[in-house]
Amino acid sequence: MRMRNKPWAIPFLESFKDTVVNEPHLVASNWKSRLNCGILHVEIGSGKGDYWNKMAHMYPDHGWIAIEKDRNVAASSLKKNRDEILPTMALINLDAKDIGKWFADGEVDVLHLNFSDPWPKKGHIKRRLSHSEFLKEYKRLLSAGGEIQMKTDNGGLFEFSCVEMSNNGFICKELSVDYRRMDHPEDVITEYEQRFLDLNQPIYRAVWRKNNE
Repeated sequence: MRMRNKPWAIPFLESFKDTVVNEPHLVASNWKSRLNCGILHVEIGSGKGDYWNKMAHMYPDHGWIAIEKDRNVAASSLKKNRDEILPTMALINLDAKDIGKWFADGEVDVLHLNFSDPWPKKGHIKRRLSHSEFLKEYKRLLSAGGEIQMKTDNGGLFEFSCVEMSNNGFICKELSVDYRRMDHPEDVITEYEQRFLDLNQPIYRAVWRKNNE
């Protein structure tokens, strides 16, 4: 369900010029310099920004870029986290279909796909963020040994993603069909994820590494 339109969203986003990047293609190849980091993370579909914010504080020497195409969601995310924004954090309020223009080859170290839209209809499969068309771009943007980390509550999307990753030459490093059965203090639990845990629904997670051969 789409979030209700927020008239204040555009001016609010525009007021955070140091955090919101409107022309990310102009920063390509310079993200690590801009965010003063050695390791660059990119989360596609960052929603309310819980993961983006909490992980940035857990790993303050890493750079964290959130991509959220919905203007209202992006503005709400920024409003919620505005008092905790670090210099290592950036927000892109654009559609990730153009992600290939925003980063130089090998510039991204870790891509995060957290609870992405499963797009269940057959005609919408290409919209899935783990579809082959996206993976081709990710492979180019990832550094040598770079990773894609995925979490979802949707078993069908998870199975689809595993097949797509394998078909595109990514190497599976970790795979769990009940990720939170064990403690993972290195990976924060967002409010959204907690909803599924409260319902005793399993969280599927996998980590794939770029094959450099």
